[in-house]
Amino acid sequence: MKVATVGRRGKKQRILGPVQEFREEEYRNLGASAKMELIRALIPLGLMAVRKMLEEEVESLAGMRYSRQGGLEDVARYGWNPGSVRLAGQRIAIPVPRVRNLKTNHEVRLESVESLHGEGDLNEKLLKRVLYGISCRNYEEAAESVPGAIGLSRSSVSREFIQASGEALKAFQERNLSQQDLVALVLDGKTFAEDTMVVALGITLEGEKKLLGFVQTGTENEKALTPFLLELLDRGLSIEEGLLVVIDGGKGLRSAVKNAFKDRVVVQRCQWHKRENVVSHLAKSEQAGMRRRLQRAYQRPTYAEAKSELMKIHNELEEKNQSAASSLMEGMEETMTLHRLGVFAVLGMSLKTTNTLESINSQVEARCRKVSCWKNSNQKMRWLAASLMDIEPRLNRLKGHRHLPLLREALKEELGLIQQRQVA
Repeated sequence: MKVATVGRRGKKQRILGPVQEFREEEYRNLGASAKMELIRALIPLGLMAVRKMLEEEVESLAGMRYSRQGGLEDVARYGWNPGSVRLAGQRIAIPVPRVRNLKTNHEVRLESVESLHGEGDLNEKLLKRVLYGISCRNYEEAAESVPGAIGLSRSSVSREFIQASGEALKAFQERNLSQQDLVALVLDGKTFAEDTMVVALGITLEGEKKLLGFVQTGTENEKALTPFLLELLDRGLSIEEGLLVVIDGGKGLRSAVKNAFKDRVVVQRCQWHKRENVVSHLAKSEQAGMRRRLQRAYQRPTYAEAKSELMKIHNELEEKNQSAASSLMEGMEETMTLHRLGVFAVLGMSLKTTNTLESINSQVEARCRKVSCWKNSNQKMRWLAASLMDIEPRLNRLKGHRHLPLLREALKEELGLIQQRQVA
């Protein structure tokens, strides 16, 4: 845990010790009760800072209390007004000092009061706290434990969260993609209640991960997914340089990719999903051994070696389980796309499966686990958009990103784009 540095210690500081500073990831790992306690502890400290800020501004205008030293000419203290400030997502009642210009007989506005009255990034902070595990009910309980807290009921928190997450959804759906130089696209589904949300993750040439959008669908079907992919193109997604599309192997998703992107993409089917589909046809006693064999075959560094090993396995399966053999052959070539492009050795770890997006889905799950009842489509989409926008800035660059220019050149050659340019 990071410890904030302090200057010369006063008496109270020596008694209390160093002030601990919480990082955001540490806050996320706290339980709901611990988060509530942290909010309760921060509010009194925040009030002390607010009072000090107000007093310093008053002193700069009207001088020290009970003294004419300092301050501006013809400016004096003029009592107090009831007011409130925002702290830890709550409105706290406090007395606000008044200052008056004696010459003009007009009140002098305090800049610090104006800043403390404003909403600021309240909705954004509340959005993050609800995402990180404090329910609306817990917010209400936390407010009741703080003397002077006003205007924070369960319903008001819920309304503010709906507004903030609605704004996140709108921003997410309307983001311009024309400035993103993408070399790969990963598509995978996330289950919300009985629906599937298919999420699109873009990989830039520099290896940055960009969450592009999502679509709600009962299953990964072509009719729902094709318009979604076309919408990405309308928002500026460029496929002129070619694009690698990594999918789990579902036929509906594969057809949608073909319909939307035509001949400007190359598909890499997820090797993990292929392996699990094959072994699902076998007896449990045979599954572990077959997994290992398929894994070793896919790990061969060249296309010829991987294809040879997979065909050996297929021929054996033909003799004892034709369903498993057929499952292996279906789309097998697309599970070896990275091998065929000659980049498996340097990018296979990152792009041979949809695991890059699966890990993001697990982070979404962590943020949405507090929701016990999904009421409607809008609720699901708001939560997903808010979660994805919160996750995106923390995503690491793709492992092996330095080799992505090799992938781009291989895609151009595979799609015939280099030859087309030379002819033009």
